[in-house]
Amino acid sequence: MSQTSPAAAPRLSETERRLVETNGIEIIAEAERTASPHDLFWPWFAANISVFGISYASYVFGFGISFAQAVLVTVLGVVASFLACGIIAIAGKRGSAPTMVLSRAAFGVNGQKVPGVFSWLISMGWETFLAIMAVLATATVFTQLGWGGGTLTSVLACAVIAALIVGASVAGYHTIMRMQSVLTWLTGAATTAYILMTWDRIDLAAVTSREAGPTEAVIGALVLLMTGFGLGWINIAADWSRYQRRDASGGAIVLWNTLGGALAPTLLVLYGLLLIGSQPELEEGIVNDPIGTLATILPIWFLVPFLLAAVLALVSGAVLGIYSSGLTLLSLGIDIPRPAAALIDGTILTLGTIWVVFFAQSFLAPFQSFLITLGVPIAAWAGILMADVALRRRDYDEQALFDPRGRYGDWNWTAVGIMGVAAVVGWGLVINTFAEAAAWNNWQGYLLGPLGLGGKEGTWAWANLGVLVALAIGFVGWLVLGRRIVRRQELEEQV
Repeated sequence: MSQTSPAAAPRLSETERRLVETNGIEIIAEAERTASPHDLFWPWFAANISVFGISYASYVFGFGISFAQAVLVTVLGVVASFLACGIIAIAGKRGSAPTMVLSRAAFGVNGQKVPGVFSWLISMGWETFLAIMAVLATATVFTQLGWGGGTLTSVLACAVIAALIVGASVAGYHTIMRMQSVLTWLTGAATTAYILMTWDRIDLAAVTSREAGPTEAVIGALVLLMTGFGLGWINIAADWSRYQRRDASGGAIVLWNTLGGALAPTLLVLYGLLLIGSQPELEEGIVNDPIGTLATILPIWFLVPFLLAAVLALVSGAVLGIYSSGLTLLSLGIDIPRPAAALIDGTILTLGTIWVVFFAQSFLAPFQSFLITLGVPIAAWAGILMADVALRRRDYDEQALFDPRGRYGDWNWTAVGIMGVAAVVGWGLVINTFAEAAAWNNWQGYLLGPLGLGGKEGTWAWANLGVLVALAIGFVGWLVLGRRIVRRQELEEQV
C-alpha cells in the first residue's frame, strides 16, 4: 500500500473543511491522517471531566472499605482501565479504521460481528445513561432554583440534550474534536469551581475513620471503577486514533490516551472520597440522581453555571459514544452512510431517555446490572485485542479487513471460542447485585459455589471477579493460541 509522506500531507483535507464527516468505516486516506498523539488528550479529557465522577465515591464506599483502600483502588482502577484503552488505540494508527473493524484481524471479517453486537449494546447503554443523567440533573437544579423542574422542564431538557448529542455525532470526527477542545476548558473551570466551593465541607477525621474492608470488597470496588471508566470506553478506543499520522509513536499514543482519559476521573473520584466521606447524607440521593444531588450543596447563584458545565460534560461523553456506536453499527453490515447510522443510534438514545425519565420507576440498578453483564464479554474481547496488538509486528492489511477471502478470513473460531469460554467463566463469577430491580439477570454466579467461593451469598460474590477473569482469559488465550495465527497472517504476501 503506497503511503504519503506526512510532511507532504495538507494541513486541512477536503473532508476536514466540511461540517459533516463523510468517512464511515472505510480506511482513512493518508492525506487525512494529520493528527498527532497529543490531539488524543482532548476528546478523552473532555468526555471524562464531569462532576459525575465525584459520585463514584459513593459506590466505592458502598463496598465497605476504608479511605486508604478507596484511594488505592481509584488510582489503580481508573489508570489501568484507560491504559488498556491506550494499548488498543495503537491499532487505530496501524490500521486507519474503527476499533470494531480492526478486531476483524483476530475474529475474521464476519466473526467480528459477535463482539460487535456486544460493543453496540454497551455503547448504546452508556450514551443513554449519560443523557438520562443530564435530564435528571436539569430537573433537580431547576427545582432548587424555583423554576419548576416538573414534566415540562424534563421534556424540554430531553429535547435540547438529545439535539446536542445527535447533532454533534452526526457532524463527525473533526467537528467533535474541535468541540471537545472547547468543552475541556469550560467544564474544567466549572468543576474546579465546584471543588473550591465545597472544600470547606470536608472532614478528614470522618473520612479517615472508616474501617478497612476485606480483600474481596477491595477487588469489587476495583472492578466497579474499571468497568465504569476505561473498560466502558475500550470498545471505541481506536476510533479516534485512526486519524493519527503513520509515523506517530505508539508509546505516545498510549500516553496521551491514558492521560486524557484517566487524569480527570482519578482526581474527581479522589475528591469525591473526601467529600462524600465527610457528607454521608449525600449517598442516598446519589443512587438515583448523582449530579442533581451534588448540586444541592452549592450556593444558588452558582447552580446555573454548574448545570451548564455538568450537562455539557455529559453531552461530551455521549457524543463520543453515539459517534462510535454508529461506526459499530456499520461494521455489523448495515449499509448506510455514517451520519445516518449516528442518527439511528441517536433516535434510540432519545427514546430510551424518554422511557427512563418519564415511565421507569428505577433505572440505576438495572443499568448497573446491565453494565456488569455486558462488561464480561467486552472484557474478554478487550483481552484478545490487546494481545493481538502485542503480537503484531506489522501494520494491518487494510484491504483484507473488508474481504472475507483475505488473510484474516471469514470467521476465526479460535478467537470466537476464547471469547465464548471467557464469557461463560466470567458470568459464572459475577452476581446480579440488583436482584429485585433486574430479576431477569439472576442466572449469573453459577461457578461461585462449585469453586468454593461461598456461592451467591458469600463475600466473594460481590467482588465481580468475572470481569477480571474474562479479561485475563482473553489476553492469555489469544497470546498463546493466536500467536501462530498472527504470524501466518503477517507472512502472507502484502496486497
